Amino acid sequence: MADIDIRRDVLLKPYTTMKCGGPAAFFAEPGNAEELAEAFLFAQKEGLPAVILGAGSNVLISDKGFEGLVIRIGKNMSGIEVDMKEDGGIIRCQAGNMLSNFGNTCVSSGLEGAEFCCGIPGSAGGAIYMNAGAYGRQMEDIVTEVSYWQDGDIRKIKGDQAQFAYRKSIFSGMKDAVILGFTAEVPAGDKDRIKAYADELRQKRINSQPLNHPSCGSTFKRPEGYYAGRLIEDAGLKGFALDGSGACVSEKHAGFVVNINGTASASDVYRLILYVQEKVLENSGVTLEPEVKFIGDFSL
Repeated sequence: MADIDIRRDVLLKPYTTMKCGGPAAFFAEPGNAEELAEAFLFAQKEGLPAVILGAGSNVLISDKGFEGLVIRIGKNMSGIEVDMKEDGGIIRCQAGNMLSNFGNTCVSSGLEGAEFCCGIPGSAGGAIYMNAGAYGRQMEDIVTEVSYWQDGDIRKIKGDQAQFAYRKSIFSGMKDAVILGFTAEVPAGDKDRIKAYADELRQKRINSQPLNHPSCGSTFKRPEGYYAGRLIEDAGLKGFALDGSGACVSEKHAGFVVNINGTASASDVYRLILYVQEKVLENSGVTLEPEVKFIGDFSL
């Protein structure tokens, strides 16, 4: 039996990219599937809800925290291996690794097709869960196998069985399934060209996104036939801060709600998201769906 360290009253703010949110009643960082199973068993015995947290992007945690067990898949499960072949490479990446590190590993190995990963601020597990993507590429283009834990067993599915779609996968609807890692097959290419393209994409991200302030990443999903940022800008909300709080629609890219100087509460961010949805609907008739996952009690 694994002996996992389960801590009490752990502030979650440092574990999120938005840099706000309250404490977890219980908190664990497993290092393997056995410890993961032990964490879920603890939650079951105590009658606690459990939630998985990766790199903390694309999530907003309530100021009241989470009255359950937060299981963080992070540095304890962050291994990566590259098996080079004549015409490419097979990369095995654990869920707690950063997706940007996976991308950088491919680039430095002369493997072409994962450059889009280099600037995405999330974990590898979260990238599978959300089918992360950028610049016309997404995880489904390179993933050949996903391993996950469910009901005490380690299971594997092929990439084409993961039901990847826009910002979702089969795991979006699976209860108590935890992504452990994935395997990707990436072809070899010209190393200098690959590096140049990765650098170009990083610069595009720097030029177009508000990386100097905490955020959850892109706040809203792209509505079919529209761009969320354009709809928000057309509603006159670019740079808007509700009640003068630190929660603000970015001046640089209206699709991002940012936390200026880390001063906003989760409630500030949540109220601004609701306000943006309301005003965009009034202005365009389009309902924006948050890309952000809300954890905890957000009743106002």
